[in-house]
Amino acid sequence: MVLAQRLELRQGQSLVMTPQLQQAIKLLQLSNLELTSFVEQELERNPLLERDEQGERDGGAGQEPLTTLPESGEMVAADVKMADGQVSSDSALDTDLTNDHAGDQRSELVGVDGASGPGGDNWSQVRGTGGSFDDGEFNLEEVLTHDISLRDHLNEQLKVAITDPVRRMIGAYLIDMIDEAGYLRGEYEGAGERLGCAQSEVDAVLATLQTFEPTGVFARTLAECLALQLKERDRLDPLMAGMLDHLELVGRRDHAALMRILSVDADDLASMIDDIKSCNPKPGLVFGSDVIQPVVPDVFVRVGQDGAWVVELNSETLPRVLVNGRYLSEVSPSMTREDKIYLTECMNNANWLVKSLDQRARTILKVSSEIVRQQDGFLAHGVEHLRPLNLRTIADAIEMHESTVSRVTANKYVSTPRGLFELKYFFTSSIASVEGGEAHSAEAVRHRIKMLIDAESGTDVLSDDRIVEILRGSGIDIARRTVAKYREALRIPSSVQRRRLKALAS
Repeated sequence: MVLAQRLELRQGQSLVMTPQLQQAIKLLQLSNLELTSFVEQELERNPLLERDEQGERDGGAGQEPLTTLPESGEMVAADVKMADGQVSSDSALDTDLTNDHAGDQRSELVGVDGASGPGGDNWSQVRGTGGSFDDGEFNLEEVLTHDISLRDHLNEQLKVAITDPVRRMIGAYLIDMIDEAGYLRGEYEGAGERLGCAQSEVDAVLATLQTFEPTGVFARTLAECLALQLKERDRLDPLMAGMLDHLELVGRRDHAALMRILSVDADDLASMIDDIKSCNPKPGLVFGSDVIQPVVPDVFVRVGQDGAWVVELNSETLPRVLVNGRYLSEVSPSMTREDKIYLTECMNNANWLVKSLDQRARTILKVSSEIVRQQDGFLAHGVEHLRPLNLRTIADAIEMHESTVSRVTANKYVSTPRGLFELKYFFTSSIASVEGGEAHSAEAVRHRIKMLIDAESGTDVLSDDRIVEILRGSGIDIARRTVAKYREALRIPSSVQRRRLKALAS
């Protein structure tokens, strides 16, 4: 074997994600509040970026709806106004964003170029790929210190306690109605009508939520909050319930009236009052009082004049920025070489930011429109008509990558006639159907199993095999092992145990 040095030429292909493309991908998963903060930082950092004051004063008035969803299922996208000029959708950016996958470094971008603004000023957006942006990551202290909020704590319990998709969505809706003290505020009585389900179903979910920690949450009154805590301690007897009905006398310390109404002596009354004092009237405050940020929808869904669903972006959440090319032309004659390099980089970065913001808006609109098309049954008839849906279904329909859809649906909210929901609420897993029919939601199948078991009589207890037969007769292709797994997840005992419990109860 002879060792020798030699020169070789090799040709290969590789994809390198530029800092601009990484920034564009990052913008997709930001919420509207985080996006506003990011744009404010860029406005302070880049001298060629300016806020569109005229657009903010107009408040988006006169701007056409960004998307309508006709009955034919064909999406119609109107032009988007960015940088105080009309943006055309005919030209493309240098790199593609709509299909990205950080794992395999695969990316594509579909974007738009800017145009000159009104008034003869040289407001321009020049194509460029040079320069870089700082990542803008959070401070180390913000990463290491994070206090869990009351809603986060309740949502974690909701995932474990309720597996039925309908009831879980009702639970999420009720969690959004509580205040920082843990009390249920808002119009509870009309929740069933707004969600398109029976009020008794909402009451059943509320009864489950009132067993969550901290004890006393989801109470509608002080008396109910105290009753939940006393019940857990096994202290809610008829006398204590009578005292809770007369809390105003306890507050006035009218002990004589309480002893007369409850027919107890002074010692018993003092013991009952001590039990009430040991309760926490505001159980939610154990998590502290966080700064409550209002949830502003990114997308609006409404019924059009022809009965079709209309999907529109919330123009108030879209930052309005301009690239000031006139400033660059004014200072160019007196610039040094270093100044020209710096301002050229600023121009390229500003141009890319404007295009990325416009592409972000279009991508959110495209994904939201397809979700509305897939879940039109929920919008029309209520939570019981949720269809099984996953990221791949949406990605294939709009020809994007799943990772893009995942980023778009993170921290984004849609306002519908049935309430305000996070886009991720509409995704549920599926179970195959018999003979190749339409797939069924896994959560809906769990709900069906629970309904079958709840409806069984003492003499006719359904075994897992019998449940499989019933479900397959309904077109659901499911195995016995899967039924047993779902039943255990619902904390339902086996058919033998249920038969024994029913015999003891009778």
